[in-house]
This record gives sequence, structure tokens and C-alpha cells, in this order.
Amino acid sequence: MASLQESLSKFKKQQEKCQSTLTSIAAKAESSRARSKSMSTITSASTIAKSPPTPVKFSNDTERLQHINSIRKAPVGAQMKRVIDLLFEKRQALTPEQINEACYVDMIANKAVFDSLRNNPKVRYDGKRLSYKSKHDLKDKSQLLVLIRKFPEGIAVIDLKDSYPTVLEDLQTLKASGQIWLLSNYDSQEDVAYPNDPRAVIKVDDDLKQLFRGIELPRDMLDMERDLQKNGMKPATDTARRRAMADLHGVPPKAKTKKKKNEISKRTKLTNSHLPELFKHLNVPGS
Repeated sequence: MASLQESLSKFKKQQEKCQSTLTSIAAKAESSRARSKSMSTITSASTIAKSPPTPVKFSNDTERLQHINSIRKAPVGAQMKRVIDLLFEKRQALTPEQINEACYVDMIANKAVFDSLRNNPKVRYDGKRLSYKSKHDLKDKSQLLVLIRKFPEGIAVIDLKDSYPTVLEDLQTLKASGQIWLLSNYDSQEDVAYPNDPRAVIKVDDDLKQLFRGIELPRDMLDMERDLQKNGMKPATDTARRRAMADLHGVPPKAKTKKKKNEISKRTKLTNSHLPELFKHLNVPGS
């Protein structure tokens, strides 16, 4: 009985010792975790303090908004030009909202721009939409030719060039096909389109005919070209350049051939013999 009591007493002491050890281990573990957490917090705080601040990112639309703002603050004339250029390019009627979306000119908010465009001779306004208004309402080459034929005295190309996008190419095509003439005005250097239509009736005053017939033309082509330029016409030839090229390549000038006089011989068959006065000035051999 005494031996059993002693064994129980030893067992209790061992349990108390184990409990004390476990408590000590748990306390050390808790202390270690707290110290580790504290170090982590300090390290994190240090990292945050050392890292540079994140730059503020502006919206991707900032540049576009600045561009729109600069357009809307521009003078009325500059905004009008943007709209007219847009209408010229599109060649279709656009509402103020569509124009604002395309070129950022807000005509609804800017009454001065709207009123100026509505009354501009290059703009057509139907009450809702705006479109480009050319001087001559043409759509294609056939309409262009019909219009030119209405002006036998010529029509300035500058009045045609905004009719439709390919009008200048069509003018060159009509010129190449021989249906029109394109001549330059010497003073303004602007081309004038003339119809090349044999059916066109051109009335010329008698005074002008006499003046034309009374002008003695120069015998040298250089003088002829100078006279043309003095009178505002562009010569079709360049004699000075042609002669310079000929001299450079050693090409001798062509000798002028004298025209043979038409003489009447005895074998010549005469008509209108009943009108002898027609032949008084002729030299008939043997007469």
C-alpha cells in the first residue's frame, strides 16, 4: 500500500513538470511570433517610406480634350474654315451635331459661328443641315462639258475647281480628247476653259476682223512669241530653247525654201475663161 502511494506521488510530480515545460514552450513560441510580426511591420513600414510615390495617371482623353478646347476657343473665322473644309471634303449634308463630332466645332453653343456659316456663300443651309455650295452645281464630266459649251468666250477654271472632287482631272481629260481648250491668262496665270465645238456660233464684229487682218505678223518666231506674251497669251512654242538645243547638238538650221510661183503655160487648162479680167495679173508665156 505504501509502495502504491509512492508511485502515485511520483506520477503527479512528473505531470506537473511536463505541464510546466509545455507552458514554457508555449510562452516562448508566442513571444517569437510577436517579435516576428513586429519586425515584419517595421520592414514593411521602412519599404513604404523608401519607395517613391506612385505618379498620378491622367485620363487618356486629356490630350484630346485639350485639343477640342483649343478649337472651340479659336476665332470665329478659324472655326468656320474647319467646318467649310469638312463640308468640301464630305460633299454631303451634315447636322450641327455631326459637324461637332467630326471636327469639334460646336455651332449649337457658339451662335456667332452658326450665324456666320448659315450666311456664308459657300454653305447651303436647309433649316436642319449644312452642305458645301459650289459656284456651279456639277456632278460629273458630262455636266462639266455642257457648262463649258455655254461659255464660248471661256470660263475661268478657278470657278470650276470646287464643283466636285475630280473636276481638275476631268478638265485634263476633256482637253486631251480635244473637246475643250485650256489656255492660260498671262496676267493672272489662271487657266480659262474654252469649248472646242465646231457647232458653236461665234459672232465677230467687222471692226475686229479688220483689225485682225491689218496686223502684220513678225517673220521671226522669236518676235512672234514675244508679241504673244506682251498681249497676255502663252506661246505654244519655245523657239529660243529649240534653237539652243539645236546648236548644242550641232544641228544646222533648216534653209528656208522659196515657194515656186504658179505660172500659167499654154498647156494649163483655164476655167472661167469668160472672165478674162481675172487673169490680167498672170504671166502667161507666149502671150
